[in-house]
Formats: sequence, structure tokens, C-alpha cells
Amino acid sequence: MPHHDTPEQTGSSTPEPKPTDAGFLGQFGKSAETTEFFSPVPDGYQSGRTAYVVVLGSVMSGLGKGIFSASLAKLIKGKGLSVSPIKLEGYLNVDSGTLNPYRHGEVFVLDDGTECDMDLGTYERLLDQNLTRLNFTTAGQIYSEILERERRGGYLGRDVQMIPHVTGEVKRRLRQLAMTSGPDGGPVDVVFIEVGGTVGDYENGFYIEALRELAFEDGKENFCFVALTYVLEPPALGEQKSKAAQLGIKRLMESGIQPQIIACRAENHVTHTVREKIAMFSNVPMPRVFSMHDRESIYSIPEAMRAESLDREVLTILNRHHLVKPLQEDKAREAWHAYAAGITGDRRHSITLGILGKYTALRDAYASIDKAIEHSCTHLSITPDVRWIDVSDFSTDNVAGQLAAHDLHAVIVPGGFGERGVEGKIASVKWIREQQIPFLGICLGFQVAVIEYARHVAGILGAHSTEFRPENAESVISELPDQKVIEGLGGTMRLGGQDVEITPDSLASFLFKAENIRERFRHRYEVDPKHINQIEAAGMMFSGRHPEHPIMQVMELPRSVHPYFIGGQFHPELTSRPLRPQPMFLGLLAAAVRRACPGLSRTEISERWLPDDEAADESDPASAVPASVTH
Repeated sequence: MPHHDTPEQTGSSTPEPKPTDAGFLGQFGKSAETTEFFSPVPDGYQSGRTAYVVVLGSVMSGLGKGIFSASLAKLIKGKGLSVSPIKLEGYLNVDSGTLNPYRHGEVFVLDDGTECDMDLGTYERLLDQNLTRLNFTTAGQIYSEILERERRGGYLGRDVQMIPHVTGEVKRRLRQLAMTSGPDGGPVDVVFIEVGGTVGDYENGFYIEALRELAFEDGKENFCFVALTYVLEPPALGEQKSKAAQLGIKRLMESGIQPQIIACRAENHVTHTVREKIAMFSNVPMPRVFSMHDRESIYSIPEAMRAESLDREVLTILNRHHLVKPLQEDKAREAWHAYAAGITGDRRHSITLGILGKYTALRDAYASIDKAIEHSCTHLSITPDVRWIDVSDFSTDNVAGQLAAHDLHAVIVPGGFGERGVEGKIASVKWIREQQIPFLGICLGFQVAVIEYARHVAGILGAHSTEFRPENAESVISELPDQKVIEGLGGTMRLGGQDVEITPDSLASFLFKAENIRERFRHRYEVDPKHINQIEAAGMMFSGRHPEHPIMQVMELPRSVHPYFIGGQFHPELTSRPLRPQPMFLGLLAAAVRRACPGLSRTEISERWLPDDEAADESDPASAVPASVTH
């Protein structure tokens, strides 16, 4: 079959070359395309309607591009513009679901079930808006889409190349996001694009080229490129050095991108002289070269950016000042200023909080828990002494000595996968329950609390999970055969936002003040329904359930038994926001203050987050603890 039109099709009388003619092979080297522009544009896309802010990093990774981009997006949103961020990852994984926390930090789960980079959590928290799969792209997604399209004949026989097809798919996704991620599913005012990795990396080169092309096609007046770089300060020299930053920015300019703003990360405030050097070698005016040195909290960065007028410079570059709503901006600024002041201000209370897990050597593995604690502690004026405790080697023989030494006022047992550390968590939960220490179990922490209670109180001596003991007849946690049908997720994992029906007059009801809530899940094992009656008869209440199916989603102990003992099969940390802390964390920390300072009244701690249950408070806690089964 010929690659090009035949004379009959074109109406030409020119005879078709014979295989022996010199021009026969030459015809196949000619392009049948009428243009070399290949830039898919979704139907309805209006060039110039949406502006783009692109954040790229140089010198090294880990500079905090996500924090910078999210903080800047927050300021622009506070001015009344709609914003939507996107993270462009260079790795070949389709999503972050299979990544080891030690290598890539926490896997953040969006409401639609997307497993993504932890930077998406930063965006959700600072912007206080739910994101979707459109806000996260990997090289694996891009290549998979292109190869599948090629197999379907979507490129009409053309050879598929990095340029224009791979870059074209990147541009298509960005334009689709711009069209559909605004209010009510319409266009958005500003898209913030974070390119993962460092300028010069092989894996993100096609993203940078696609962004250069998109700026060329949509107009440079709709683009603001920000180079986030690093200013070194070697201790042996005692002064800041800008050469690495200069060379990193030069590498970006070699890609055809001229940054309009330079943000200089550094341990200390970047000096005027260093900023002058960077401005001169990058063709960026001095007022647009900013010092982004270390701060006490990431939540103080928006205020620092505003003080430097970084948000105004961006709007000037994009010519979007006319979209600002002054009254909305004033309200947003006042609300955030009050929260930021609480971060750095004096605190009334001090507690010791233990986080009992197995990834404790890397804080990023529990990034959302860390931030949820910070949100709640700021609102409750608490200074937390957080102890990250690896329980992998804990047992019933040594757990008391290991934990008692920390003098803990509250404990969180977070989620995780794999058998390592499970028995240590079970032993820890037993000791915590018996010592009346406020407890919050998350996902696997919820499950080990159920296992512990079933073993030592409900009399199910062999209680365990089929995740770790597949043939155990007394497993109280198991993978239910009908889960796949119920959830329809194409696999055994329950992912994303799910509705939870709350039992009235329970601790969960007091915390959430709602009959139904929505939380995010990431698990494949459930409380086995055949054991629910026996466990509840022993005193544990399942106060949060699936609205239609026998899936237990919140467990708790009555306050007559324990001052604060609750767990969720979901991940409450994923929905905590700076101005709207998650209720389960607020309740835990308020209970921790009461344990740390028993002389304080409920009013002095928090009337909202401590139940008004004086009868339970005045009773002897030790006498109310169910007797553990001896074996």
C-alpha cells in the first residue's frame, strides 16, 4: 500500500515511478505533512484565557519547588483568581502507588483515588482545594498514552517522535487542565506547573521543551518562568557563592527559556551582592531576584513572599492585575496572617507525642501526619515534642520499658504495608490502652488496635490479619471476596474518597458533628464481619461504617473505658488543612493536654475538642479498663 496519494487520488497525470527508477525510493523520504506543527488543542481551548506559571529547579533536587509553587499559588488564589497546580514527574512509573517511602517519601492519595507525589499534599493543604488525576503527570503516563494511541493508529502512519508527539501530549494535558479545572469545571485563571527534578536531567528534558513550545504558541505574555536555584555557603569559606546558581540558570537558558523571576534558596538570607551577580548573569532585573532562605515553617513562606511583593511581580508579568478582587484579598490575608502568627507565637501547652511506626527514620514517609499535627497544635496553642519511635523490635517483654521512658501524653500508630513491625505495634497498643494514653490509629493502626482488642479482651486468642497469616482461622482482619465488586476499582485496593456513616452519640459523632463524612482510603484488608458482634460485645464500638455494606471504618472505646481511644480505616491526615485541622487530630491533642496537665479545666484546654463528660473524667480510669485475657 503506498505511503502517499496515488496519481488517481490526486488527479495528477504524472506516471507512478517504477521500482527501477531512481525516484522510487526517494518518494518515501518526502513528508506528507503540510506542517511540522503538531500541537493537539482540546476543543474549546482559548489561547490567552489561562496564564501559566512554571517553576523549575537548578543546582540540586530537594529545594522545595512544590512548597514554593504552592505558596505562590496560594497568594494568587487569595487575590480572587482561580488556580490549578500540576506536578510533572520524570519517572516512568504510571503513579506513585508502588514507590517505597524511603526512596520517594509519602504516597499522597487524592479524592478520586490517584496515588501521587507528596507535593500534591502540599498543594491541597496550602490551596485548601481538592485536586484530581489531571493535576499529576508522570513520564510513564505520557509514554503509555502515546504508545497506546500509536497501536490504535492514532498517528495515521506517521513515525512517532519525542518532538513533536511526546511534547505535544504534554501540551495537550496542560491545555486540558487549563480548560477544565476552574470553577464549576470551566477555565482556570492561572495554572502553576512544577517540573520535577533538576534542569539538565535526561528524564525531564521533554517537559522543558514542551513548555518552551507552549509559551511560543500561546504567547510569552501568558507565561511566567521561575527558576528556583540554590546559593551555596560553604562553612570553610564563610560567605555565599553564586557560581553554581549562575551555571544552573545558564543551563535553563540554553534550553530556550528565559526566566523572569529567580528565587534563591539558601540557609541564610541571600546577600545583595550575590543577588546582583545572579541578576547580571541571568538577565533578570534585581527586583525579581528573591531570597527564599530557610524559615521556621513552610506556612510562613506565603507571608514572606507577600512582603517581598513576589505575587505582584507575577501578576505584572502576566498582566493579570485586573482580575484581583481587593475585598477577597483582604479577607484571605487576615485569615492566613492570624494562622501564621500562631505558628511563631508563644504556646500555652506542651506535650510529648509518640508516632509508632517503621518508617520513622525518614520523616517524609509520614509528611501528612507531621503537617496534620502542626495544624492542630497551632490551633490549640500546643508545643509538641514529637518522638518518632521505630517499634519493629518491640515485643510484649520489652514494650513497657521502651515506651514508659518517653513519658508519652498521646500516641499515633500510622499506616504501613508488610509484616515487619506488626507484632511490635500490637504490643504497643495493648500497653497504651492499659495505661490510658490517648490513642489514634490510622489504617494499619486501626487494624492492629482491633487485633489487640480481639486477642486480649474479646477472647479471640488467635486474632490476626490474613495479610500476615493467610491460613489463620481466627483472623479478624481479612480481604473480603466481594470487595472487588463493591468498590469496582479493578483491583483489591480501596482508594480515594469514601463516605462514612457516623453512629450518633459516639466520640466520632462528637468530633465530626456530622452524620456522614467523607475520608480517603488506601488499603485492601477489612474487619471481618463474622467477628464484629463478638468484638462489640466486649466493649469496642464501630462508630463509623460504610453506608451500605458491612465495612467498619471507625472504631473507638467508650469514654467510661478510655479517655481517648479511636481509629480510622481511612487516612485522616490527608484531609487536614491549616485553617481546617482534621477533627481526630484535634481531639487527640486536646486529650494529650489533659493528660499532661490534669489540673487544667476543659475551658482552659478546649471546650470544642474535649467532650463534656465529667462523670467519665471523675471516675477511676484504671477500674474501667476491661481485663485482658491471660494466656
